[in-house]
Amino acid sequence: MPPTPNPTPTTPPPDAVIPERHPQAPAPGTHLGSHYEHCFGCGPQHPGGLRIDAVAGEGLDVTAEFHVRDVHQGGPGLAHGGVLTTAMDETLGTLNWLLHAPAVTGRLETDFLSPVPVDSVLHLRAWITGVRGRKIYSAAEGRIGGPDGPVAVRAQALFIQVKLEHFTSHGRPEDIEKVLDDPDLMKRARAFEVNP
Repeated sequence: MPPTPNPTPTTPPPDAVIPERHPQAPAPGTHLGSHYEHCFGCGPQHPGGLRIDAVAGEGLDVTAEFHVRDVHQGGPGLAHGGVLTTAMDETLGTLNWLLHAPAVTGRLETDFLSPVPVDSVLHLRAWITGVRGRKIYSAAEGRIGGPDGPVAVRAQALFIQVKLEHFTSHGRPEDIEKVLDDPDLMKRARAFEVNP
């Protein structure tokens, strides 16, 4: 991996490796769906949410689409920058399904190259750029006008692998209880149990 001229905390260090796709990772073409139905990024039950449904790629990458609605606007008729950053974060986070490792965002750097209009579709692609210990480095881009259209947003991220208890001990008790009472969700979550 060639050195980056101006490395940042989201730049993989020289000793980072490109990992193998986990043998139990979702098959290429699989819709990854929601990890929690009320998640702002991927949950189908969140009224103003992004409802991003990523699709597993062939390697260590995913694709998704974000349909920009009126509730996502910042400037008149334009997607809010924070919402675009959330779309990038959500898509980057789904990469962890390919490694079969739960992880949380440690750092996210976003560059905005052009405005994204309301009623447009942001075509997202994310990929893993390296792993070192519990740190997962990744990058993403969002294009308008189609998967090969001009890049409107770019991001680089650092995710940190965590144990399942991270998600079942830090939230509101009533939300944690909903998750723990859902046998399908818990079965899916336990499949990603790691011991970092």
